[in-house]
Amino acid sequence: MRQALLVSAMVFVILAALAKDQAIAAQAPFPSVWAPPGEVMYKQFCAACHGAHAQGNGPAASTLKTQPPDLTTLAKRHGGKFPYDYVSSVLRFGPGSSAHGSSDMPTWGPIFQTIDRNSERAAQDRIRNLADYLASLQRK
Repeated sequence: MRQALLVSAMVFVILAALAKDQAIAAQAPFPSVWAPPGEVMYKQFCAACHGAHAQGNGPAASTLKTQPPDLTTLAKRHGGKFPYDYVSSVLRFGPGSSAHGSSDMPTWGPIFQTIDRNSERAAQDRIRNLADYLASLQRK
């Protein structure tokens, strides 16, 4: 009888420990490399200048030297195909010379990398998610 109680107690302790481990795993934080969806990032980082609908008419647009471009026409302005490489480059390194836009636009690559504790992969994922979202906004 004593052995049965001891075995039952051990089984109970083991099951309780396993249940605790599963509860901790279920509450784990985001993976070390996680990037928010493009729409969330657009609203957070871009909408103030480019507007809620990406047409270049955000509330901060009037304070800029150059009007922000209408991002819904990127594909139209690039031969009907969304320019992923161009958009990724502008997001990562900035717009470059004034021929490609105003220097008012922040260079998001280093900012994204800093947000993600210097994770190059996370910064690339953020840029890809944002570019994918912009591609989804293109006028037909």
